This record gives sequence, structure tokens and C-alpha cells, in this order.
Amino acid sequence: MDLPDSSDDVLAQRTRSRIFAWLVKNKTDAGTEEVASQLGLHPNGVRRHLELLRSAGLLERYQSRGERGRPGDRWVVAAGAHPGGERPSGYADLARWLARATPAGRNRLREIEKVGHEIGCELAPRRKVEDPVEGFRQVVAALGFQPLLEVGEDGGFTCRLQNCPYRDPARENADVVCALHKGITSGLLAELAPESSLVRFEPHDPERAGCVVGVAPGPG
Repeated sequence: MDLPDSSDDVLAQRTRSRIFAWLVKNKTDAGTEEVASQLGLHPNGVRRHLELLRSAGLLERYQSRGERGRPGDRWVVAAGAHPGGERPSGYADLARWLARATPAGRNRLREIEKVGHEIGCELAPRRKVEDPVEGFRQVVAALGFQPLLEVGEDGGFTCRLQNCPYRDPARENADVVCALHKGITSGLLAELAPESSLVRFEPHDPERAGCVVGVAPGPG
């Protein structure tokens, strides 16, 4: 199997495009057998496609011990993934979420953030995550934010978001988009690390990105 020249080429193949789309929707890591089972494909063929996606910079691979103690490959959307050579965008999801997050009344932004929190809880992986910080990174990467994490000695972390997938709507109404995003972030943390606290949420120009999320660890 020849190596495609770019992420655009690698996703031109229908099966690889399906695999990548499923992993984006999954929002967290998955094993080769799980990907194959979900898509009704043979694991050997899926493994080759996953390797090509990794070589194109769209996926990351790491090994995790299975139930019988044998290491197995786990695959997740790469933090710096540029599908098709473009910065990720999330217009379809954002439009749906904004429709849900537009209440009447004077406390509009507060209500939008509250709905964002509910969405963040829904986006968190349903299975137990061993490392909440890594789980957070995986979900945020799958959403297209290209996160760069720095973990402190106390277990807290700072996350710089190197891409804004909602940059066009944010130019039109940054207050609404950022309130929704802040709520999504707090909802993710509530599910992944319920003892932690969102202590910093610093929006930046969506074209340059660089928004900063700061999380303090829980007691103990």
C-alpha cells in the first residue's frame, strides 16, 4: 500500500475516511479490534489504514495493556490534525449547539454557558478514563482545537488551544460562542475530573487562536 502524499490524499480513500470520521465522533482512543467491529471491517485491513492515517499526521498511536496483560495498539485523533490540509472547523456541531443554547431572558450568556456544560457532559467518554488529563486532551483534539497541554507537579494543567474550529461564528458573536465553549469545557471536566476546578478561561482572537484553559486539581 503506497503512502499518500498528504492528509488530503489519505482521506480520499473511502474506508480511511470512514475510520477517521468514526474516531472523530468517538472523541477518545479506541483499539484496532473496536474500530473494525464498529465499522464491520476486518482488523488486518483496518490496522493498515490506521497506520497510514498515523503517518499522515491525523492519528496518534500508543500501547495499552489488554485484559490478558498483552500490549495493544490504541488510536486517537492527533492534537495537530489538519484533515485535508485545512485547520479543523466545527460549523455543523456549533450550529446545532447554538440552536439549543439560545434562551430568552436577560441572563442569556449564563444560560448559554449552562447548556454548554450539559453538552460537555454528553461529549465525555462513556467508559472509565484512567488518565483524566489525557482524556480531556483527546476529546478537545477530536473537537478540532489542537490542544497543547502543560501538566503541573500538583496534577493541575494548562491547555493552550492552537486552533479555533468555531472562528467564523466567533467573529460574529464572540460572547455567545465563548460562553458556550466555556460551558463545554466545564462539563467535560465535571465528568472526567469532578474534583478539579476550572480556574482560567482566557479567550483570544479566533483567527490567531491561543485560548488558554487552566485547571486546578481537586483536594488530596
